[in-house]
Amino acid sequence: MSTQKNYQRGKMGEENKVTLHGMWLSPYVKRVELALKVKGIPFEYIEEDLSNKSPLILKYNPIHKKVPILVHNGKPVNESFVIVEYIDETWKNGPQLLPEDPYERSKVRFWAAYIQQVMECMLNIFTAEDQKKACKEFHQKFSVLEDGLKTFFPGGNPKIENRNIGLVDIWIIVAFGMCKAQEEAFGVNFLDPEKAPLILSWVNSLLELPLLKETVPNHDKAVSFLRVLKERSTNGQAH
Repeated sequence: MSTQKNYQRGKMGEENKVTLHGMWLSPYVKRVELALKVKGIPFEYIEEDLSNKSPLILKYNPIHKKVPILVHNGKPVNESFVIVEYIDETWKNGPQLLPEDPYERSKVRFWAAYIQQVMECMLNIFTAEDQKKACKEFHQKFSVLEDGLKTFFPGGNPKIENRNIGLVDIWIIVAFGMCKAQEEAFGVNFLDPEKAPLILSWVNSLLELPLLKETVPNHDKAVSFLRVLKERSTNGQAH
């Protein structure tokens, strides 16, 4: 009987754990990691090798077979936006990542989706055959983002003082917090202080926070990885 009780306790403890399956450089994983840290939720992190996907990835995300995967109470949640909303709705203690007001919430969702588009344009530059065309598309969308996000800061000051870190902060720092490494690896200028003063100021302000700074991938490690990616991309395009 005591053995059965111990087993049940162990099983309950295991099921109540929060586990994040990820890859250290993935921006989508970093969103979830930051959301958990901002909310103060203890979790176990499992680094996955995406070139040799583990049985757990295939078990927990059989459709897309991708990370991030959050496992809570033995149940998997997939896709970074879905996971972050799940975290915010499940753990009400700690700062709320999305506003309660439906209209304000809709604005956050809209701009988070647009930041995603801009980030995908930026990532496309790294593997595009026509890099000049990819850069042009990125800068066009980035300009729209710079203007649009001014609605979040009517006074023009994006500093975090006297407010909580929210979902848009997380999306911004994950999308652009590693730009120096990306610029060094690919020789492309992303955060131009003249063209994007608000976003640059916002990113720098967020990077002053220890929690966010420690979550951004290590600069030198990221540069090395991105250079290998660039080399593979260049070799793959050669005929």
